[in-house]
Parts: sequence; C-alpha cells; structure tokens
Amino acid sequence: MTSRVLVVDDEKLIVKGIRFSLEKDDYEVDTAYDGGEALEKAKKNTYDIILLDLMLPVMNGMDVCRQIREFSDVPIIMLTAKGEDMDKILGLEYGADDYITKPFNILEVKARIKAILRRTRVASKNSANGNVLVSGDLRIDKDNRRVQVCGKEINLTGKEFELLEFLVANSGKVYGRAKLLQLIWGRDYPGDERTVDVHVRRLREKIEPNPSEPRYVQTKWGVGYYYQGPEK
Repeated sequence: MTSRVLVVDDEKLIVKGIRFSLEKDDYEVDTAYDGGEALEKAKKNTYDIILLDLMLPVMNGMDVCRQIREFSDVPIIMLTAKGEDMDKILGLEYGADDYITKPFNILEVKARIKAILRRTRVASKNSANGNVLVSGDLRIDKDNRRVQVCGKEINLTGKEFELLEFLVANSGKVYGRAKLLQLIWGRDYPGDERTVDVHVRRLREKIEPNPSEPRYVQTKWGVGYYYQGPEK
C-alpha cells in the first residue's frame, strides 16, 4: 500500500532531500513551501502523514497545524530548528503527533514515519469491527474514530483519541506516564513524559465540563492517570 506524504518546508533543499529519499521507498510525496499552500493542500487532498516545518512564511507551522486539526486527524510530525523544550511541547499542544529537531538524519525521519503509519494502521484494523465504547455520557465510536459527550461531537486529535480510548477500555486501572508514553506513542518515541501531561490536559479541556475538577480522566498523584467510569 502506497502512503501519501505532504512535506512542508520553505528550505527547498530540505524538501528535495526528503522527497528523494521517501520516493525511493515508494512513498507518494507532495510538497508545499509556505503555510498557506500547505493548508490548502491539506484541505483538498488526503494524506497519510504530514511533515510540517515550524518556521514558515505566510502562516507558521503552529497555525497550520491548529487549523488542520479543525477538519482532520491526519498524523503530523513537526520539524523545528529550535531545541527548546517549550517549542516541542507547544507543537504537541497544537495537535502534532511527533516532532523532529533540525538538523536531522533522514533515516530517523523515515523511521518515525513508519512507526506512526504502523500504529495508525493497527488502530484502523482494530476498529474495523465497528466497536463502540459507552461509559455514562461518553460515547467512543472506534470504527469512525468519533467521540461524543452528552450527545455533542468532540473533535480530538489522533493521539488524544487513542489515549482516551485506551483509558476507557481499561477503566479504573492506573497507568504511569512512562507506561502510557510507551503504549500510545511507542517504544521508540524520543519525547519525554511531559508529552502525556500535555495530551491529558488538552483532553480534559475538550471532554470535561470543568477541566480543573475532571469527571472522566483522573490523576492518582505520584502514580499516573486513569479513567473513572460513571458511578453505579
């Protein structure tokens, strides 16, 4: 199965190098050189994954990522020349699935792409049975990757959905951040445990009536996170 990738960077040599390497591995590659062009292509086409530079003309990568998340949960890897942790966390807060800091090795880029695509396909295969998880006012449609709270559709990113689905499926069981990072992001994910904290916070902002007093995703201080089902 050929995977379609959108590569977005204003440095044409970088785009050319990534495209050449991916096409050698039989990926179908589309390109964009500014944020506006990237957003338009993401709206008009279907991609399996997007490589998105942080610093772009017309519209920066953060804004592009945020706007893409309004209509798509396509996996997004942020490319950034900045090494500060805050930039990496911000990339995840805006809905990115992963990040790679420049300068990077193209082999690392391809390894990250393969890992994300593999997890995405496994998730799709597992949801092929049309399973629906219902817990109180929360409804998770695994087949269509949709979430509803009190009948209202909630727009989650791919990783937010996977995290919520996993916690609900294992209701009441506490998982440490390191374990969740391994289970949801994969053993080879290079990010740190704060990635989990960021996603939990954003998940609460979307599904909880009062994020500061969560009903669904709970914290067991000093241990980790768990899903609390409805009271019986």
